[in-house]
This record gives sequence, structure tokens and C-alpha cells, in this order.
Amino acid sequence: MKDTTRTLIILHTAVFLAGWTGIFGRLIALSGIPLVWYRILVSVVTLALVMAVGGRLHKVARPALLRIAACGILLALHWVCFYASIQASNVSVGVACIATTCFFTTLFNPVIGHKKFSWPEVLISFISIAGVLLIFSLDVRYRLGIAFGLLSAAIYSVFAILNINVAESTGEDTATMLLWELVGGALFLTLCMPLHAWLFPAEPHAPVGIEIVWLLLLGSVFTIVPFLFQLQALRKLNAFTVNLTYNLEPVYSIIIAAILFDEIHEVGWSFWIGLSLIIFSVVLQTRRVKRA
Repeated sequence: MKDTTRTLIILHTAVFLAGWTGIFGRLIALSGIPLVWYRILVSVVTLALVMAVGGRLHKVARPALLRIAACGILLALHWVCFYASIQASNVSVGVACIATTCFFTTLFNPVIGHKKFSWPEVLISFISIAGVLLIFSLDVRYRLGIAFGLLSAAIYSVFAILNINVAESTGEDTATMLLWELVGGALFLTLCMPLHAWLFPAEPHAPVGIEIVWLLLLGSVFTIVPFLFQLQALRKLNAFTVNLTYNLEPVYSIIIAAILFDEIHEVGWSFWIGLSLIIFSVVLQTRRVKRA
């Protein structure tokens, strides 16, 4: 199997698993910051144990460590905004906004990533965005949720671009990168937790009952595996390709949410046209990458 084909399979597996993460935002009654804080703590412990057993846990030079941890702060902010979007609207709205990540990547890549501006990528990203708009028929009932979702997408596009640069400059492996990014995000949110508790004293700040199980699953299987796969894909593919492929994440999430949470009322004829456009954009970019 060719290396590019293998990488694309890994990427699409990551996207399918990531499609379940938004579901946990409905299953767990915690707001964005506490939810992400617990998620990251579970992820750090899980990944550190796996790496320790495999003998892959090692020290990282301080300059590289600081740069990796800074990327982790962006990752944590992305997750916080993502779950805030879901809780301010619903799963379908939150995950659909993530599909705009490719558009933000097209804008930011020439500036942050110092990549050449690509008109084909601009066209493909607009096809994808048209699909997102059709999915909700330009519905503005969830303005706050959409705003958080777009902010989440913008932050993630910056993370993806910077992550490639940091990985290339530090030479660290995928698992090490993810571990210290998670640690950076955990430390940042630990500083935010007291402020959040003071501003929102009535909100729950700890999981209860079955929520503990959901958090353990979210922080281990549905965080570590897709992100390791995703970071591995980012070493072989450009950020635009990875982010565009992640446009399939809302498709999986919307279908699952429609089944579990009766969000089927959000899915009409426009959904299927929008879905077709999103898939079409992913197929176009996949073919461009394989030709290249």
C-alpha cells in the first residue's frame, strides 16, 4: 500500500472517531472549561501510561517543550469553544461549524504557515462552506452557538498550522507532541478553573454517575486515538487537506445525534445537498493530494 494511501486511511479513521466527541458534549452536563479540563486530565494520564509501558516517555528540551505546550493552549481553547457551541445550540450546529476550518486555514496558511496562496484550495473550501450553509438553510436561531463554533474552527486552523511548524522544527514524534500539548492545555485550564467557578458558581464543576464513564471514554479512546492518527497525518499531508477531510466529522456527528437525541428535525432536503457538497470537496482534495 502506498504511503499516501495509508496516511489517508489513518486520517479518515481519525475523523470517524472524532465524529463521536461532540456527542459527549450532550451526555456530560458540564460547561466548556470543566468538561475540557477533565477530558485533558484523563487523556494525559492515559497517554503517559501507554508511552511509559512502551518505553517512549522521554525528556524534551525546554525551548521545544514551551513551543509544544503553547500549541496545547490553542488546542484547549478550541475544545472549550467547541463544547460551548454545542451547549449553546445543539450537536449538529456545533460540529457543522467545524467544517469552516478549511476556510480559515486557507486564509491563515499564507501568513502563519508561509505557504503559497492556493486558488484551488479556496474554491474547494467555498464548496465545503456552501455545504455547511445548506445543512442549516442559513438558520440563525442559534447565533451564539454558531459564533462559538466559528471561533473554535478559527482557533483550530491556527493550531494545525503551528503544529506542523513545531513538529518539523523540534523533530519530536507524534505521541510526545500530543502528550506535552495536552499538558500545556491542562496547565492553562487549571489556571482558568478558579475564575470559572467564581463567575459561574451555580454550574456543576464535577462529573457525577454515568458522566464519569463518558469522561473516561472521551478522554481515552475518543481523544488519544484520533489525535495520534491526526498528528501522524499532519506529518505527511498539508494542514488544508487534514482540515478539509475533518469536514466529514459533522456528517458523522449529525447522523449519530439524529439517532440518539432526536435531532432529525434539523435534517431536511438541504442537509442531503449540503452533505453531498462536503463529501464532494473532500473527494476533490483527496484526488489532488494523491496526484501530487
